[in-house]
Amino acid sequence: MTIDAVDFFYASMPEVTLDADGSQDALLVRVTAGDYVGWGECEASPLVSIAAFVTPRSHGVCQPVSASVLGQRLETPDDIRAISSLVARNSMDLLQAPHTLSGIEMALWDLLGKARQEPVWSLLGYAESLPKTPYASMLFGDTPQETLDRARAARGRGFRAVKFGWGPFGHGTLQDDVDLVMAAREGVGDDGRLLVDAGQIWEGNVAEAAKRLPALIDARVEWLEEPFAGDSYEEYAALAALSGPVGLAGGEASHNARMAENLIRFGDVRFIQIDSGRIGGLGPSKAIADFADARGVTYVNHTFTSHLALSASLQPFAGLAGSSLCEFPSDPRAVATAITSTPLELDTDGFVSAPDAPGLGISVDLEALTPYLRSVSIAVDGVTVYDDATR
Repeated sequence: MTIDAVDFFYASMPEVTLDADGSQDALLVRVTAGDYVGWGECEASPLVSIAAFVTPRSHGVCQPVSASVLGQRLETPDDIRAISSLVARNSMDLLQAPHTLSGIEMALWDLLGKARQEPVWSLLGYAESLPKTPYASMLFGDTPQETLDRARAARGRGFRAVKFGWGPFGHGTLQDDVDLVMAAREGVGDDGRLLVDAGQIWEGNVAEAAKRLPALIDARVEWLEEPFAGDSYEEYAALAALSGPVGLAGGEASHNARMAENLIRFGDVRFIQIDSGRIGGLGPSKAIADFADARGVTYVNHTFTSHLALSASLQPFAGLAGSSLCEFPSDPRAVATAITSTPLELDTDGFVSAPDAPGLGISVDLEALTPYLRSVSIAVDGVTVYDDATR
């Protein structure tokens, strides 16, 4: 097979708010090779990612992603890795390239799995897909009461673990944050697992982050996620030395494998969270899963969008027994739920697994997505270089 076409579908809610909710828009990628079709999803600004695929070249290592993808051979996992290496070389100076490639690379794995009638996790080398404990991933409420209500609702839906993040956390006083965390613990219950995401709110201020540690410890919070920017390795390590039973988590900001490796090596995180829609796809995600597992660090997916992205993000650690937590977008916007007609469900024991079906095991529902699709046309000097009307 050779890659015949790469098509993008930019969808969004009619109104996109300032909420830290990545499910408000989406960029789906459809790859066609012969009689087979694969789907992927980029986790980045959709219009910029499309532009990275079609932009005129600036020089030899600032070429559009399309130059390294279209017409390439696709028969084995090694072919996918070769395409990724080609993009890394030819689009070295195109900073959006990893995000654009991520959705394409996902779709290549999906397509290859369908052609071979194998799940992607099998193509990645796993013998089985193990059940994961999903945690309901949601924003802090504007008040402690709202946070408590959201936690109770998540437990009522069968979630044993809940993560709260962003919202007002870190924007008010120390006591405000303490009240939010304690409300979350009350709502989750004594037997529930509680996780907290700071959303990089303290930039590099270790002392400010450390003030929250006593409350996090009292509330038995399992991890504090992204207290600092993704490349603040020294700050991560300094806070990790103080955090006691509260592990540090991070990695979603990594747009290449080396950034994630450095966060493990030098940031002393106990949990590495990888977004397969940002880091370059499933191949780099699997490499980090192996790297983390060998060092006793727990690999966790980062997914706050659709169940297409959720299934893709489960594949790189599907067979790792030591990494059993899974981020599960609990209340995505309507555009995200419209993407697939086959969402992943919690089983009777409250677990979720990467599907056993060929490819990613997810069916994309373009008809349901149609009301959310945006029309995109890009022209240079009056010449159209991209028009989604032709897909």
